[in-house]
Amino acid sequence: MGDLREPLRELIECGLPQALEVMGERWSFMILRASFNGLKHFEEFLSELGIARNILSNRLAKLVEHGILKREPCADDRRKIEYRLTPKGLDLLPAMLALRQWGQKYGSETVVEDPVLVDERDRLPIGPVSILAHDGRILGPQDLWLTRPENLGRRADGSIAQPAPPLGRGDVVDIAAAKAAAAR
Repeated sequence: MGDLREPLRELIECGLPQALEVMGERWSFMILRASFNGLKHFEEFLSELGIARNILSNRLAKLVEHGILKREPCADDRRKIEYRLTPKGLDLLPAMLALRQWGQKYGSETVVEDPVLVDERDRLPIGPVSILAHDGRILGPQDLWLTRPENLGRRADGSIAQPAPPLGRGDVVDIAAAKAAAAR
């Protein structure tokens, strides 16, 4: 990944340890998956996940504390509480899908996906979660490089790259055009 290495001893300087502090155990991910599947109430989580009451209470409190879930009174019964995903929680969906796909590919047992996760429009299975460049190119490990913030956009030949407009939900990337532009 280039001439630089991440400061591996400086754990607080990296987002990974911070993410693992919040999400780095099984039940947090299982609660998050249940939330993506529409569960909102304590009793639903309890019965669907088969989790101990005290562990569920602890994990829900931690997810709320870190802004991944929010507690809201239930619309039809203000005495009940609903746990809803926040934008911060919704941003964990790609990580969840990547871990799910990895587990399906490398799990110790064959995992039969049923139901199958599909895109809403075409009802075809979603593709593998990928690392995308700023212009939508799919990157592999050999394409990754570490650089200092002051060198962002400075190519190896000294020329300066201009960032592409950000991709949005539903955007389709013209890979052939991106390849042609990269070759120039």
